Amino acid sequence: MTISSHVLNLRKKHQELSEEIEEAQRDLATDDLHLTEMKKRKLKIKEEIFRLQA
Repeated sequence: MTISSHVLNLRKKHQELSEEIEEAQRDLATDDLHLTEMKKRKLKIKEEIFRLQA
């Protein structure tokens, strides 16, 4: 897998996680701990994208 394809894959995962987080935030029954964990995963993906593009 090339770096550019890996970055594209990470961007896709980041977008999917963003949508999942938005949906979870609209659902009042969502556990705050689960939401925090999803946000941390999203941030790690974003950091990995920036690291690969540097």
